[in-house]
Amino acid sequence: MNFKSYPDREFLMMGLADRIASQLRETIQTQGHATFSVPGGTTPGPIFDILSGVDLDWGSVAVLLNDERWVPESSERSNTRLIRERLLTGRAAKATLVPLYAEAPRPEDKMAELAEGIAPHLPISVLLLGMGADMHTASLFPGADRLAEALSDDAPILLPMRAEAAGEPRITLSAPVLRDAMHTHILITGAEKRKAIEAAETLPVEQAPVRAVLKDATVHWAE
Repeated sequence: MNFKSYPDREFLMMGLADRIASQLRETIQTQGHATFSVPGGTTPGPIFDILSGVDLDWGSVAVLLNDERWVPESSERSNTRLIRERLLTGRAAKATLVPLYAEAPRPEDKMAELAEGIAPHLPISVLLLGMGADMHTASLFPGADRLAEALSDDAPILLPMRAEAAGEPRITLSAPVLRDAMHTHILITGAEKRKAIEAAETLPVEQAPVRAVLKDATVHWAE
């Protein structure tokens, strides 16, 4: 992995947002469109705030979550809700949100439908990931029920995922889809996560699922 350290979190958020915007702009210029895959959670919120005001051809950008909790958008736990509030506003409101949730009791009930909607937007142009202290990324959790399937080279685009640490049932992009991204960035903060990602380089991928995407990723860190 390429590890980039910043003097503080404000520099990190500004620097990474600028890099993402440049890569999206370059991709649109060369390909006519771009796919931007993003995590949920609060950590990337300042990056979304910055990007939402960037002068970019957002109408040519498809935004896709890395993963989603299987909850409706009305829930405060919804990543989709967060993305609408923090990223798909201002200039970025013109971007297309590719759904990762549909109304159904279980994620299995909508897997094929959602994957069909994602397929035309692959490969991902710019991938922004987070990581937990347990070394999970997207919803690839250590000990998850379908982790081995999600990590396999022939994994489908999407998988439902259940893990004790995940809370609700989840839906996640598989490791091959994440690995195929043109540009990959992992955003982490704090000493605990720096120690975790350094440990991940030498652990089996089943114990440290983030390792599945580390090889070609740039890790962006600040205390």
